[in-house]
Amino acid sequence: MRWALVKVSLAVTAMVVVAFAVPLGLVVREMASDRAFSNAERRAAGLAPVLAITTDREELDRAVATTEDGAAGRMAVHVPGDEAGGKALEIGTRRADENDLRTTRQLGRATIAEVEGGSVLLQPTALSSGQVAVVELFVPEGEVTNGVATAWLVLAGVGVALIIGSVAVADRLGIRMVRPAQRLAGAAHDLGEGRLGARVPEEGPPELKSAAIAFNSMADQVVQLLANERELAADLSHRLRTPLTVLRLNAASLGSGPAAEQTRTAVEQLEREVDTIIRTAREAKPQTQATGPGAGCDASEVVRERMDFWSALAEDEGRKVRVAGIDRPVRIPVARPELVAALDALLGNVFRHTPEGTAFSVDVHNGDDAVIVLVSDAGPGIADPAAALTRGNSGHRAGSTGLGLDIVRQMAESTGGDVRIGHSVLGGTEVRIWIGLDGRRAGGEAGRRANRVGRRKRSGSRRAADV
Repeated sequence: MRWALVKVSLAVTAMVVVAFAVPLGLVVREMASDRAFSNAERRAAGLAPVLAITTDREELDRAVATTEDGAAGRMAVHVPGDEAGGKALEIGTRRADENDLRTTRQLGRATIAEVEGGSVLLQPTALSSGQVAVVELFVPEGEVTNGVATAWLVLAGVGVALIIGSVAVADRLGIRMVRPAQRLAGAAHDLGEGRLGARVPEEGPPELKSAAIAFNSMADQVVQLLANERELAADLSHRLRTPLTVLRLNAASLGSGPAAEQTRTAVEQLEREVDTIIRTAREAKPQTQATGPGAGCDASEVVRERMDFWSALAEDEGRKVRVAGIDRPVRIPVARPELVAALDALLGNVFRHTPEGTAFSVDVHNGDDAVIVLVSDAGPGIADPAAALTRGNSGHRAGSTGLGLDIVRQMAESTGGDVRIGHSVLGGTEVRIWIGLDGRRAGGEAGRRANRVGRRKRSGSRRAADV
């Protein structure tokens, strides 16, 4: 499209330049010719008073010689013979033939004849004898075309400048039209490859702007549909985890026997099926939710809600629960279902891999450029934290698929943060979720300040009220 516009502009401008420049050049040439012959006619008329007084050769020779054209050999005077037997006179260098002289005398007005090297102006002048003398003035070709070449060059330069300008303007207009179309095509390609955060600026010509608005609306609807599906899968997993945990604990209290073993085997199989469903939901394409102003959730509210959910089971098992840092709103750039799934995965691991009566805590720390969520327990800890963060690595723990921490890691890394495992102040495992607030990986002096703040708050969280 861009080159098509340039070609059309080039063709149209070239035709316009030719249509105006060529006639204007011809007019300039005609004006130069008229100017040259008008000057020649004026100079030739200067001899008319002399011819009206005398036709003596010596007088005429002196009169012709005193003129600039006569001194240059470009003027001649033709005096015909009279009826009394006077001879015809030829003063100067003659270039016109006899027929041209005869025609000028008959017409009684100035005429122009083409000769070698230029043209001659033939100016008739009436004598006192009644005869008609002819003053011949040679006009070189260079004088006739004086200034014409310069005018043609100026016209050509103006024409070229107009063509270059029109091509440049057409190219800029073409870019203005093509770039939005290219961005739209690139975004459509990205969307087709699964990068669902692709959007296009709503700018450009009205038609392309409408197309960009329609594309963004379509992409938002696709994102919403996928988000709804993932939220549904996450909600189903949340609904199934707690009953499964209760079933597992009840199955453990059944004692021995074939029925008890079958029940425990069935519960383990059901847990594996649920983990498979979670794996399928979480392995969807990344960036399925567009970010923007107002996106995300309140971490304090989500933590408060999930702790209310898990505290009932904790009370049944005799676990002490502590929560800190949720007394004020803490906005994070994470969708609510994502944070809920991450918290449920970590708290589910606490119940699954620590003995009954093991205490645990959840702390939320709000820094300048990051929010830190700490999930700590008083259990036996994790022998190999690096391996535990690897997808599908259960750390050789029974009943674990290794997907829980991977869910947490994906959520944190989507904000530019990370997940780290260490030893908690309770004596067991501490999982630290670093959630970036500015879309970049936390680091530098600001990240270290937030980390120090998190450690001080974590030490003071032991004085928080029990849930």
